[in-house]
Amino acid sequence: MAKRDYYEVLGVSKGATDSEIKKAYRKLALKYHPDKNPDDKEAEEKFKEAAEAYEVLSNAQKKQQYDQFGHDGMRGGFGGGGGGMNMDDIFSQFGDIFGGAFGGGGFGGGFGGGGQRAGRRTKGSNLRIKVKLTLEEVAEGVQKKIKVFKQVPAEGVQYDTCPTCKGTGQVRRVTNTFLGQMATTSTCPTCHGAGKTVTSKPKDADEFGLKREEKIVTIDIPAGVEEGMQLNVRGEGNAGPFGGISGDLLVVIEEIEHDVLKRNGNNLHYDLYLNFVDAAMGASAEVPLVNGRAKIKVDPGTQSGKIVRLRGKGLPSVDSYGNGDLLVNINVWTPQKLSSEEKELLEKLRGSENFKPNPSNKDKGFFQKVKEMFS
Repeated sequence: MAKRDYYEVLGVSKGATDSEIKKAYRKLALKYHPDKNPDDKEAEEKFKEAAEAYEVLSNAQKKQQYDQFGHDGMRGGFGGGGGGMNMDDIFSQFGDIFGGAFGGGGFGGGFGGGGQRAGRRTKGSNLRIKVKLTLEEVAEGVQKKIKVFKQVPAEGVQYDTCPTCKGTGQVRRVTNTFLGQMATTSTCPTCHGAGKTVTSKPKDADEFGLKREEKIVTIDIPAGVEEGMQLNVRGEGNAGPFGGISGDLLVVIEEIEHDVLKRNGNNLHYDLYLNFVDAAMGASAEVPLVNGRAKIKVDPGTQSGKIVRLRGKGLPSVDSYGNGDLLVNINVWTPQKLSSEEKELLEKLRGSENFKPNPSNKDKGFFQKVKEMFS
């Protein structure tokens, strides 16, 4: 079954503000919340669907990717959307959005920046790394093995139910006021909402039963990624405290500048320099591709600034919608030093009518040519 449009899921327009998106999600999340719909699979799916839509549309970078490429832009780890969220993900990331609607504020502060539901596992924090890619790697896609230092569960750790909250992750306090008794709930200060405490651990483990280790993570990077794009590798971040779920590894793409090819989106640009004779009489020339070379024909009388377009010789689109083009900008090279013999030959041609500039109205500037190519 095809995924529904995220804007349709939340019932908002593409121009909706962050506040409107959050309000729409909260309304749906409260409507289909598991506590209000016990053992209702349809409500649970709608709850997950709304959370997945909110995960993308509430994040500026993910929203831009989705607006440009739709659900296809969410594949390959981008944005984290489209992969299907589980209940632990939802409560750990968005638990605070429910406020006190369930259990008098039954979502604690938790770890990794999100709230958590009582009785559910806490989530570890995310890690962020940068990966540098050559143009060749961008064109083909590549698998990278990356060293990361992250928190992992230590061996031999033993847990027990938190004696303060009795495993609920929350503490309840009743106070007497002139209006009568008032009850409030808050995150357990002993276990920080996990409902567990460490009773035995090795020396190298921290109070949560974790230790820091170097790990090798294999990352599959799709072809066509761009500078600044972020890949989300689920579950490769820091481990969650007390046996909780792991955070994510956020991989930010950096491009290594190519020696001669310049990137503009999925298109590549190359400056080809010709001598005056080849431009005047015509010739063939070789131009570099990302992988290999190609021959182009130079027509007699070619002017400096002409653009030759090689279709499909650019970079692939990250959404698998085809390749960009290679745009070859021809420049006629003027010699800077002349021998006496060369000066004598050129002096004979100086007065020729055929050598006097005579541009016609059909001759267009560089920017006009590029504009027309993509109009």
